[in-house]
Amino acid sequence: MNIQDPKKKNVIKIMAGLVLAGLVAAGFYVVHNLNRVTTDDAYIEGRIHSVAPKVSGTVLKVNVEDNQPVKKGDLLVEIDAVDYSLKVNEAAANMEVRKATFEQAGRDRDRAESLYNGKVIPKERYEAAVTAYNLAKGQLDAAEQQLKISQQNLQYTKIYSPTEGYVTKKSVEAGNQIAAGQPLMAVIPLDDIWITANYKETQLEKVKSGQRVLIKIDTYPDKTFTGKVDSIMAGTGAAFSLFPPENALGNYVKVVQRIPVKIVFDKNTDQGHVLRIGMSCAPSIITKNE
Repeated sequence: MNIQDPKKKNVIKIMAGLVLAGLVAAGFYVVHNLNRVTTDDAYIEGRIHSVAPKVSGTVLKVNVEDNQPVKKGDLLVEIDAVDYSLKVNEAAANMEVRKATFEQAGRDRDRAESLYNGKVIPKERYEAAVTAYNLAKGQLDAAEQQLKISQQNLQYTKIYSPTEGYVTKKSVEAGNQIAAGQPLMAVIPLDDIWITANYKETQLEKVKSGQRVLIKIDTYPDKTFTGKVDSIMAGTGAAFSLFPPENALGNYVKVVQRIPVKIVFDKNTDQGHVLRIGMSCAPSIITKNE
């Protein structure tokens, strides 16, 4: 090949330029990623507030549907309160009876004390009057507590949202018979979510709390969310599994462990609340200022 040919010289120059540009781009990519640690073993998590009744009964009305946004204190479910209203009335009537008995026992005690001091009655009769007074007082206190319990149970027939969020996993309808403690639905606040990213132990040498994180979500590949490192778990995922590995059996194979890192989203990065618990993501922790 005649390298003196001008056309061939130009081709060689272009190829050399392309190779040089590729080397520069590769070098820039390597240097750029030296300051980042990334994993695709990461998922969005959040708080799930389970809604369950404190009393049993028949569901009178359900005021929400699946995926509906609710505010803290919104009325979610109403339980038929007729039986509980009757128990309140019964407890109130019983308390009035106990109150009257207590007042009479107080008068009997005072009369017995006066007669005993005047040596008209023996000590045994005075002590019996005091005992009857104390017993009546105890019965009145118990009746008052029973009334409070009945009133509280009546209030429990209305179930309110424990937080602001979105209704999910609703499993109750009007007319259902429900028991105390039975899960009826869950409320998830989407403004209180975070990422659990399982990084290799070899990636965490320079990772610290407070470092900036760029987050790619599989569902929204064209958008980058931001956050920061909140904390690093005090052990590997394997150490806290149900069946931790047993390495003392003689057949040991070293495996790089993964350590969960909690990453919190920046306040305004998800203003539309488009992120959902369980979504896959790929966070990149920036270990140096860029």
